[in-house]
Amino acid sequence: VKDLSFSVNKGEIVGLLGANGAGKTTTIHMLLGLTKPTTGEISIFGKSIENDRVSILQRVNFASSYVHLPYNLRVWENLKVFSHIYNVKEAKTKIDRLLEMFEIAHLKFKRSGMLSSGEQTRLNLCKALLNDPELLFLDEPTASLDPDLADKVRKVLKTIQKETGMTVLTTSHNMLDVAELCDRIVFMHRGVIVSQGSSEEIMREYGTDSLEDVFIRIARTEEKEKVVI
Repeated sequence: VKDLSFSVNKGEIVGLLGANGAGKTTTIHMLLGLTKPTTGEISIFGKSIENDRVSILQRVNFASSYVHLPYNLRVWENLKVFSHIYNVKEAKTKIDRLLEMFEIAHLKFKRSGMLSSGEQTRLNLCKALLNDPELLFLDEPTASLDPDLADKVRKVLKTIQKETGMTVLTTSHNMLDVAELCDRIVFMHRGVIVSQGSSEEIMREYGTDSLEDVFIRIARTEEKEKVVI
C-alpha cells in the first residue's frame, strides 16, 4: 500500500473494497499488528498499534472466510478455548446464543474439521463476537456462503452492531454485503485509495446506479487515480 490514510468513526460500518491484490488484506494485517508498515502510524482507540498492541487487541476481534479454527477440536471446544483467552463471562450462555444466531447449534459437538466451508465461516464469526469487540475486522465474511446464508449472516451482524454500537471494518467482493451493511466505503486500487464516501456518493461520483459497475471500472483501470468516465 502507498500513502494510505483513512479513519473509521465509532459505531460505523466501513467497507474496504477493491479487486484482488488491491491491498485490503495487507491493510487489515497492519491494523492487527501482524504486518509492520515501513512508514506511517496506525492509531486505534487513540493508541499506537506498535506500542499498545496487546491492550488494543483485547478490545478487537477478527474473522475471515479463509482462516479456520483448529480442526481437531469440536465446535464448542474451540469456542470454549477462545472464551478463556478473551476472559468471557458466562461463556456457555454466550457460546450457545451465538451458535443459535448463526444457525450452527446442531453442530456444537462436531469436530471443526468436519464442517463445510460455510459452517466454518459461521463458526469463525461466533469466535469473533465472543468478547463483544468494540472493533471488529471482517475479511470477506460471506465469501463461502450461499445467498440465503449470506443474507442471514448480514442480518445477524447488523442486529449485533445496532445492539452493541460495535465498529466494523469489512472487506467484501459481494456488493450486496456492502449495500446492506456499510455506512461508508473506501475503494482501493493497487495499494492506494481512489474513492471514499457513502454508496450513493460514490455511485454519483462515477455516474452509475450500480456499485458493482463502480467496482469493475476501478478494477479494470490501468491508472492509480480515479477512473475518468
